[in-house]
Amino acid sequence: MDSRISGFYSLSMNERHLAIANALSLSPEHFHPWTDLESLDRDTADSMIENVVGQLSLPVGIGMNFLIDGEPKFIPFCVEESSIVAAASNIAKRAYNCGGFTTNVDPPLMIGQLQILNIDEFDRAIEVIEGKKQELMDKCNDIESTMIRLGGGCKDIECRILETESQRMLIVHLIVDTRDAMGANAVNTMAERAAPWLEDLTGGRVLLRILSNLATKRLARASVKLSPEAISSKGDAEEGSEIIKDIVLAYEFADADPWRAATHNKGIMNAISPIGLACGQDWRAIEAGAHAYAAITGRYRSMTHWWVDEQGWINGTIEIPIAVGTVGGASKIHPVARLNLELTKTNSAQELAGMMACAGLAQNLGAMRALATKGIQEGHMRLHLRNMVMSAGAKPEEVDDVANAVRRDGRSITQSLVDAKLEEYRR
Repeated sequence: MDSRISGFYSLSMNERHLAIANALSLSPEHFHPWTDLESLDRDTADSMIENVVGQLSLPVGIGMNFLIDGEPKFIPFCVEESSIVAAASNIAKRAYNCGGFTTNVDPPLMIGQLQILNIDEFDRAIEVIEGKKQELMDKCNDIESTMIRLGGGCKDIECRILETESQRMLIVHLIVDTRDAMGANAVNTMAERAAPWLEDLTGGRVLLRILSNLATKRLARASVKLSPEAISSKGDAEEGSEIIKDIVLAYEFADADPWRAATHNKGIMNAISPIGLACGQDWRAIEAGAHAYAAITGRYRSMTHWWVDEQGWINGTIEIPIAVGTVGGASKIHPVARLNLELTKTNSAQELAGMMACAGLAQNLGAMRALATKGIQEGHMRLHLRNMVMSAGAKPEEVDDVANAVRRDGRSITQSLVDAKLEEYRR
């Protein structure tokens, strides 16, 4: 398999299906859920959430050219914004011949938190919990669960004292191995089971018992390095070296300034969240954890780190919590999510998290490279142009002709120019 398909962007949708099918040795019919508006039937939709009145469709695009840990990957993105898929694919293509991306992902450990109030002697309460740790873990794991049968379950218990405005409280963390599940339901169940036992042990009152989306024990890391020639559009080492210097300065701006970091990190999540959405993951939890981790030092910073090595190559890394699952949830209910997850060819939740981290790293470099050269708007507006033509009221058969007329005009692309070209075309 090769994740590089020449001219993929210019193919029709059916031709893209055929190209991916050939690459994966599948039939084009395998991808029927992508185009079947009824693939999520009404009964299934009605059972997924409350008060269902309809459905909302979003485009699914494929991130091309990725080489991750030596394996070519097609990566599905579900997102409404143009240029995201193109930017990530472009950097993946540049990185391919430089060795691609590598990953390192923690075991799937989630944290369940219990908030214990009205403690008289905190040191004594912690001592009692520590002494009963194994017994508490055994009780948490004494349930019928595939996750536990596969080696998961509660693996540790940690205590810490928290000072708040009104009082001191004891916070207990259940450390739960969720295997290939995201694990929210399993962790919440264990936290609720543990609450009365912890009250008996400490004499306190358990208030909240819920998982944390700041999954600091479930970090996904990815790294990439590109030569100056790969960064340059012309394959020119001197030009590439200058671009690399400016990219690193752009990164340093984001790492030092929270106003810049917010947009910088939003760009990283432009890749990670759409993959989560495409694969039926809780992308809001991923967003929350990633941004919280970016501020864990007490200052909101860049989620990535970029530098130049002795050879003049640009090196990038990312480390963020990514709690995802390949079993259960919407990834098994929604037919398109099932198809998208299958397309990733990931064999575990850890693999999926690592792939998402790679896409975030690629997206970040793509955005900074654009900002450090021509600016981000030229490429974005060129890709966004078809949306603008449709917003002007063009019919499907008019879109390409009007978009081409706008491009030939040579002026900055604005909605007013698009409106004028549509009117001119119709005359």
